[in-house]
Amino acid sequence: MSIYQACDIRGIFGQELDPITARRISAALGVVLTGKKVIVGGDVRLSTPELQAILNEELISAGCHVIDIGTVPTPVLYFAYKILGGEGGVMITASHNPAPYNGYKLILGPQPVSEKDIQRIRLLADKGERVSGPGTYATRDMHEAYLQAMAGKLNAGKLKVVVDAGNGACSHWAPAMFRRLGYEVIELFCAPDGSFPNRPPNPALAENLERLGQVVVDHQADLGIGFDGDGDRVSFVDEQGRAIDNDKIIVLFARHYLAKEPGTVVYDAKCSMVVPETIKELGGRAVMARAGHTFAKAAFLQENALFAGEISGHFFFRELGYDDGMFGGLKTAELLTMAKLPLSALVADIPVFPLTPDIRIPYGGNDKDAVLEEIARKLTKYPLNLIDGVRLEFEDGWGMIRASVTEPLFTLRFEARTKQRLQEIARLLVKAMPTEVAEQVEEKLNQWSRK
Repeated sequence: MSIYQACDIRGIFGQELDPITARRISAALGVVLTGKKVIVGGDVRLSTPELQAILNEELISAGCHVIDIGTVPTPVLYFAYKILGGEGGVMITASHNPAPYNGYKLILGPQPVSEKDIQRIRLLADKGERVSGPGTYATRDMHEAYLQAMAGKLNAGKLKVVVDAGNGACSHWAPAMFRRLGYEVIELFCAPDGSFPNRPPNPALAENLERLGQVVVDHQADLGIGFDGDGDRVSFVDEQGRAIDNDKIIVLFARHYLAKEPGTVVYDAKCSMVVPETIKELGGRAVMARAGHTFAKAAFLQENALFAGEISGHFFFRELGYDDGMFGGLKTAELLTMAKLPLSALVADIPVFPLTPDIRIPYGGNDKDAVLEEIARKLTKYPLNLIDGVRLEFEDGWGMIRASVTEPLFTLRFEARTKQRLQEIARLLVKAMPTEVAEQVEEKLNQWSRK
């Protein structure tokens, strides 16, 4: 899989992303951002200091005016970009990917980065393009400014909250934010460590939240909150220690914002059909976006949405203008405080249909685009939505296969009003797949159906 992906640039450090490649990418970014004020930050990964130093050196030599905000969660970079009047921004991070990975999240202007932007940088890097100019360098500590600004947008609470930072970039930031707003905080994995020794940095997988659930129960806490490696994704555990699907959290936010005013809520293509149905029942307008951070953000901005959510845990808020996992955690705690109900009770009335988790299948030797094109061709007589891979859509259910934008995987998901109907839809999609992919999907579906 290429390091130049749909939403960002990332790969295994020392292999796909070595220092020479990093210097060429940094020089290419200097070409694109020359003469501009560029905000630079990095996460806690072990390779981040080296990559951040290379980036700063190349941007300065390209005539950029660099403001280095140090080791921060990605949402703090977005905040600093707005507050400091940035014209560009670069975050050294691989987000939720495993420890050996690293990369670049980019801000090249007011609109989210596009696939075309990424390919332009790839072309410039491959050619070894660079420019020279009189650059400058300064540092800025955003800690207090960020905490103060976020606290000003949220109400205080008295809940007992377990904060699981996964040893990632928000290890110091998230506990400080919750305490500032009056919450009793129990810290879990809140010592920064870029080797991620306690759990993988992806909280969207329920198995990665098992320890969080145990600690919530042990301490009789009201809520458990788990963050990814760079703090822009968040997931939740209720007071009984159970991981709550982010589809349900999106419904809670939709209810909250649509109760105040009519408007649009954006959701990603992997969400349960309960999400758009609820939005419409509340008088809102439901807009589906392709799964992936920049696609969701583009739809969020284009639609001037009240809120946007992905089941991966990216939550975009109009009051911020971007996504922030820490703000999402605090906002959820605020909803519990306002309702005076536990999370299990708040989500209890949300309909639950048979819905598989993400089924993740490696590409293997397959050309992902060719596979998806062939599946779509075989299913043309059925109602298809091609906004994100191939999605079969019926009134009583759906199934989809798409290529992950961050890992060399196909991801699949199925949902229907009955388990039998889910299996029927799954069979249609599986029948159109290459044999080696179909066999793996069938095995995963059989495992799920036995649970």
